[in-house]
Amino acid sequence: MADTYSQLYIQLVFAVKANHSSLLRGGWKDEVEKYICGIVSNHNCKVLAIYCNPDHAHLLIGLRPKTQISDLVREIKSSSSKFIHERFDKNKHFQWQSGYGAFSYSHSQIDQVCRYILNQREHHRKRTFREEYIDILNKTKVAYEEKYLFEAMP
Repeated sequence: MADTYSQLYIQLVFAVKANHSSLLRGGWKDEVEKYICGIVSNHNCKVLAIYCNPDHAHLLIGLRPKTQISDLVREIKSSSSKFIHERFDKNKHFQWQSGYGAFSYSHSQIDQVCRYILNQREHHRKRTFREEYIDILNKTKVAYEEKYLFEAMP
Protein backbone atom coordinates (compact mmCIF):
# COMPACT_ATOMS: atom_id res chain seq x y z
CA MET A 1 0.00 0.00 0.00
CA ALA A 2 1.18 3.50 -0.73
CA ASP A 3 0.01 5.11 2.53
CA THR A 4 -0.76 4.19 6.13
CA TYR A 5 -4.30 4.30 7.45
CA SER A 6 -5.22 3.63 11.04
CA GLN A 7 -7.90 3.99 13.64
CA LEU A 8 -6.32 3.55 17.06
CA TYR A 9 -8.14 4.74 20.18
CA ILE A 10 -6.49 4.05 23.51
CA GLN A 11 -7.64 4.83 27.03
CA LEU A 12 -4.70 5.39 29.36
CA VAL A 13 -5.16 5.09 33.12
CA PHE A 14 -2.43 5.72 35.67
CA ALA A 15 -2.35 6.41 39.39
CA VAL A 16 -0.60 8.73 41.81
CA LYS A 17 1.78 7.07 44.27
CA ALA A 18 0.33 6.64 47.75
CA ASN A 19 0.81 9.58 50.14
CA HIS A 20 0.61 12.02 47.21
CA SER A 21 -3.06 11.49 46.40
CA SER A 22 -4.26 15.05 46.97
CA LEU A 23 -2.32 16.36 43.99
CA LEU A 24 -5.05 17.29 41.55
CA ARG A 25 -7.51 19.08 43.79
CA GLY A 26 -8.73 22.58 43.15
CA GLY A 27 -7.24 24.76 40.44
CA TRP A 28 -4.28 22.48 39.74
CA LYS A 29 -6.37 19.92 37.87
CA ASP A 30 -7.00 22.12 34.82
CA GLU A 31 -3.36 23.15 34.49
CA VAL A 32 -2.11 19.57 34.72
CA GLU A 33 -4.70 18.39 32.17
CA LYS A 34 -3.67 21.14 29.72
CA TYR A 35 -0.01 20.28 30.20
CA ILE A 36 -0.65 16.57 29.53
CA CYS A 37 -2.67 17.47 26.41
CA GLY A 38 0.34 19.43 25.15
CA ILE A 39 2.62 16.42 25.61
CA VAL A 40 0.23 14.17 23.68
CA SER A 41 -0.12 16.79 20.92
CA ASN A 42 3.68 17.04 20.63
CA HIS A 43 3.61 13.33 19.71
CA ASN A 44 1.14 14.12 16.90
CA CYS A 45 -1.60 12.30 18.76
CA LYS A 46 -4.95 13.73 19.84
CA VAL A 47 -6.59 13.83 23.27
CA LEU A 48 -10.29 13.05 22.88
CA ALA A 49 -11.03 13.17 26.63
CA ILE A 50 -9.02 13.72 29.79
CA TYR A 51 -9.86 13.81 33.47
CA CYS A 52 -7.34 14.02 36.29
CA ASN A 53 -8.81 12.81 39.56
CA PRO A 54 -6.98 13.54 42.83
CA ASP A 55 -5.43 10.06 42.78
CA HIS A 56 -5.43 8.97 39.12
CA ALA A 57 -5.82 10.11 35.52
CA HIS A 58 -7.81 8.92 32.50
CA LEU A 59 -7.08 9.89 28.90
CA LEU A 60 -8.65 8.74 25.66
CA ILE A 61 -6.28 9.41 22.80
CA GLY A 62 -6.21 8.95 19.06
CA LEU A 63 -2.85 7.26 18.60
CA ARG A 64 -0.56 7.45 15.56
CA PRO A 65 0.76 4.05 14.44
CA LYS A 66 4.40 5.08 14.87
CA THR A 67 3.86 6.24 18.47
CA GLN A 68 4.79 3.65 21.06
CA ILE A 69 2.36 3.70 23.97
CA SER A 70 5.06 2.96 26.54
CA ASP A 71 7.19 5.89 25.32
CA LEU A 72 4.22 8.25 25.33
CA VAL A 73 3.14 7.25 28.85
CA ARG A 74 6.71 7.52 30.14
CA GLU A 75 6.96 11.07 28.77
CA ILE A 76 3.52 12.08 30.07
CA LYS A 77 4.40 10.87 33.55
CA SER A 78 7.95 12.22 33.75
CA SER A 79 7.20 15.60 32.15
CA SER A 80 3.98 16.17 34.09
CA SER A 81 5.77 15.22 37.35
CA LYS A 82 8.47 17.77 36.60
CA PHE A 83 5.80 20.37 35.75
CA ILE A 84 3.98 19.66 39.02
CA HIS A 85 7.21 19.92 41.03
CA GLU A 86 8.11 23.26 39.43
CA ARG A 87 4.63 24.79 39.30
CA PHE A 88 3.15 23.69 42.61
CA ASP A 89 5.54 24.15 45.52
CA LYS A 90 3.59 21.90 47.90
CA ASN A 91 4.05 18.88 45.63
CA LYS A 92 7.85 18.60 45.45
CA HIS A 93 7.65 14.85 46.21
CA PHE A 94 4.81 14.01 43.82
CA GLN A 95 5.18 10.80 41.78
CA TRP A 96 3.03 8.69 39.50
CA GLN A 97 3.00 4.95 40.18
CA SER A 98 5.22 3.00 37.80
CA GLY A 99 2.53 1.06 35.93
CA TYR A 100 -0.42 2.05 33.79
CA GLY A 101 -3.38 0.61 31.93
CA ALA A 102 -3.83 0.93 28.16
CA PHE A 103 -7.14 -0.22 26.70
CA SER A 104 -8.16 -0.11 23.04
CA TYR A 105 -11.58 0.86 21.74
CA SER A 106 -13.34 0.92 18.38
CA HIS A 107 -14.62 4.09 16.73
CA SER A 108 -18.19 3.17 17.70
CA GLN A 109 -17.20 3.27 21.40
CA ILE A 110 -15.56 6.72 21.42
CA ASP A 111 -18.60 8.72 22.58
CA GLN A 112 -19.32 6.26 25.39
CA VAL A 113 -15.70 6.24 26.62
CA CYS A 114 -15.47 10.05 26.41
CA ARG A 115 -18.63 10.42 28.50
CA TYR A 116 -17.26 7.91 31.00
CA ILE A 117 -13.97 9.79 31.35
CA LEU A 118 -15.55 13.23 31.57
CA ASN A 119 -18.01 11.99 34.19
CA GLN A 120 -15.32 10.76 36.60
CA ARG A 121 -16.40 12.97 39.48
CA GLU A 122 -19.81 11.30 39.48
CA HIS A 123 -18.37 7.76 39.15
CA HIS A 124 -16.17 8.22 42.18
CA ARG A 125 -19.01 9.24 44.43
CA LYS A 126 -20.12 5.62 44.18
CA ARG A 127 -16.88 3.64 43.98
CA THR A 128 -13.15 3.87 44.55
CA PHE A 129 -10.45 4.02 41.92
CA ARG A 130 -9.38 0.50 42.90
CA GLU A 131 -12.92 -0.80 42.22
CA GLU A 132 -13.13 1.14 38.96
CA TYR A 133 -9.76 -0.08 37.69
CA ILE A 134 -10.47 -3.72 38.50
CA ASP A 135 -13.82 -3.37 36.72
CA ILE A 136 -12.07 -2.01 33.59
CA LEU A 137 -9.56 -4.88 33.67
CA ASN A 138 -12.38 -7.42 33.99
CA LYS A 139 -14.53 -5.86 31.25
CA THR A 140 -11.59 -5.76 28.84
CA LYS A 141 -10.58 -9.31 29.85
CA VAL A 142 -7.06 -8.32 30.91
CA ALA A 143 -5.43 -10.95 33.11
CA TYR A 144 -3.93 -9.55 36.31
CA GLU A 145 -2.80 -10.41 39.80
CA GLU A 146 -4.45 -8.08 42.30
CA LYS A 147 -1.38 -7.92 44.55
CA TYR A 148 0.55 -6.23 41.70
CA LEU A 149 -2.07 -3.66 40.70
CA PHE A 150 -1.09 -0.79 42.99
CA GLU A 151 1.93 0.40 44.91
CA ALA A 152 0.79 0.56 48.55
CA MET A 153 -2.62 1.96 47.69
CA PRO A 154 -5.32 1.70 50.37
